[in-house]
This record gives sequence, structure tokens and C-alpha cells, in this order.
Amino acid sequence: MLDPLTRVRLSAMMFLEFFVWGAWFVTLGTYLAADLGASGSQIALAFLTQSLGAILAPFIVGLIADRFFAAQRILGVLHLFSAVMLFLAGRQDDFGAFFAFALLAMISFMPTLALANSISFRRMHSPEKQFPAVRVFGTIGWIIAGLLIGWLGWETGGALANTFVMAAIGSALLGVYAFTLPHTPPSPSDGPATVRDVLGLDALALLKSRSYLVFFIASVLICIPLAFYYNFTNLYLNEIGVSGAAAVQSLGQVSEVLFLLIMPFMLKKLGVKRTLLIGMLAWAVRYVCFAFGDAGSLIWLVVLGLVLHGVCYDFFFVAGQIYTDRFAPAKVRSAAQGLISLATYGVGLLIGSLISGPIVDAFLAADGTHRWQIIWLIPAGLAVVVTLFFAALFREQKEVEAAVEEPAP
Repeated sequence: MLDPLTRVRLSAMMFLEFFVWGAWFVTLGTYLAADLGASGSQIALAFLTQSLGAILAPFIVGLIADRFFAAQRILGVLHLFSAVMLFLAGRQDDFGAFFAFALLAMISFMPTLALANSISFRRMHSPEKQFPAVRVFGTIGWIIAGLLIGWLGWETGGALANTFVMAAIGSALLGVYAFTLPHTPPSPSDGPATVRDVLGLDALALLKSRSYLVFFIASVLICIPLAFYYNFTNLYLNEIGVSGAAAVQSLGQVSEVLFLLIMPFMLKKLGVKRTLLIGMLAWAVRYVCFAFGDAGSLIWLVVLGLVLHGVCYDFFFVAGQIYTDRFAPAKVRSAAQGLISLATYGVGLLIGSLISGPIVDAFLAADGTHRWQIIWLIPAGLAVVVTLFFAALFREQKEVEAAVEEPAP
């Protein structure tokens, strides 16, 4: 059992971690288009900062958290720096200056996702059973951020620059709070640090397994269509006339709470492969719903597409994090979490951002709106292809199945 005090402390960490992200990232596309006059390609470039940060994350985590310094201290330093960068990003008047500060904010923020997971997993005897109940507070933090934006009317009032102030305050709070978290020192090493240790290359050894290699490749590929959702959903909702788009969009995180809570049951009953497949297939269904939905009589399709986010995210990302933690040796688990962040938020979303921006610009209508039906059907098709690839090649290993079904001590 995870003691109640530790559970509360880790839950608060997750709440702030995802509150910071949701406070500015959800409405970023709308902010850039409305306040800075950014094009679709520029919006995609701004979201690319997430990918660049994620690509650097394994090196930061592998260098620091797995070898030299306590994870909670690095978490605190990174969040304090990110707070300053977020505040400055929201005060810029042109896209170039905004991009520079946003990039620095994301380079410091993205490694904290793996660090937060690592701090949590190190305190848990059975992560597949205990982690979802802690991670769900991150989702609640994201929801609260969206509801606050909607309640304050920042989207309709042209005040989305305030979201950067809110995110900066949250990041500063977490930066200070991180130093009070349970001490999470580096795992014991077998000798002096080598170049391989510093670069976190031991985590790459996981790719020698066919199962993990297929999972890694699928993680990269499925995040290409995911970029369309992250980059343009809020702009899409505002453009088709959905009132309080950021608050409505938080329905996806509400469903995420539900599915996080049933994740241990799903992993036990369905196994890793089928759980991951459900998550990937849900992404295709979500985009089809967006393609044929509207703000009128077919608003239920839009809502269904948003609600499916819980299945999309939990059944692939969270299940994948648990799978990675069980698969990786103890001494490289932080680096392994960084590696999967590189695959998803890094390489996959980077490719997706480079593709999605020009596609959205290509289907810009003469009246300044977009031909969203065609736009959404493209990532839907990509998600189907990735699902078929994973279904055909992934083989669930017995040792992972056994770990998932292992009773909590």
C-alpha cells in the first residue's frame, strides 16, 4: 500500500504539473492566430517547441536524475526557470520573440514529465495499480485550468495572454513545492559514470527487444496524427462557433479521469497489447467525429470526439508508461521514461507538427475559415494505419503480463 501522506504529496505534484501545461497550451493556437496573426504553419512551429523539449528530455533526465542528483531537486529547478520563460513569452508582440521564450520554457518543462513519473514510481510497490490514482490528479489540474479560462472569458475577451501569467504562477509554485517532495536519489551505480551513462544510452538497449521496438515505433507514429489534435482543436472549436471552447475541451480530461481509475482493471483483463490497441483506434474514431460534427445539431459528434480523449490518452500513454516502468531495469527507469517521452512528445509530435501546419494552411478557405472535414480525415487515416501496424507486429511478453497481474504487496 502507498501511505496516505505520500499519496497526497504525489497527487499535488501531478495536479500542478498538468495545471501548468493545460493553462497555456490548450488555447495556444487560438492565441497565436488572434493576438499575433500567426499562420497555421507558425502555430505548428510554436507547438514544435514541445517536441524539441521532449527530444532533449532523455539527455537531461539520463544525465541528472539517473546518475548524479535527486529527481525532486531537478524538478524544482526546471519549473522555476520555466515559470520565468512562460511569463516573458506572454509579453511578446511578435511571433519570433514569442517562439524563443516558448522554446526555452518547453526545453525546461518537458523533462519534468519523466521526472514526475519517476518520483511517483519510486514510491510505489505496484505502479500498475497505484499510479493511475495519483496520475488522475494531473488530469484534474488540466481540467481546472480549462474551466478557469472559460469562466474568466479570456477566449472571447481577447485576453489569452493572461494564460501565460497563470501558467507561470503554477510553475513557480511547483518549483518551490518540488523541494519538499519525497527524496528520490539516483539509483545505485555499479561504478564511475561513463559516456554511455551520461547520455542515457543504456535505455536504448530496451529497443533490442522486438516487443519494445514495435511499441517505440508505434509511439512515434501515432503521435503524428496526435499533433493535429494538440495544435488545432481549440482553433477548430472556436472557428465552428463552440462557446467557451477551452472549457468544453476539458471534457476530454474529465473522461481521462474515469479511464485512469479503471486502468488497472483494463490492464489485468485485456493485457498490454489490447489496451494499447483500443487507445490507438480511439484516435481514428475521434478525428472522424470532428470531421462530421458541427456546433449545431451534430454537436454531439464533437463532444464524443472530445470525450474519447480519455481513451486515447490513458489507454496508450499511461498504459505505455506503466509498460515501460515494468520493462526497464531499475537503474535506467528514469532514462526509459525519458526515452518514451522522446518517442511521443519528441519525434512523433515534431513530425506531426511539421506535417499538420502546411495541411491546415492548404485547406484555408477564402473567408478565412478552414475546411475542417478534409483536415480531420487525414489524421484519422494515419491512426488506422498505425493501429494495423501495431496489431500485426507487437507480441506481448509473458514477463510483462505477469508483472501487470502481480498482486499488490
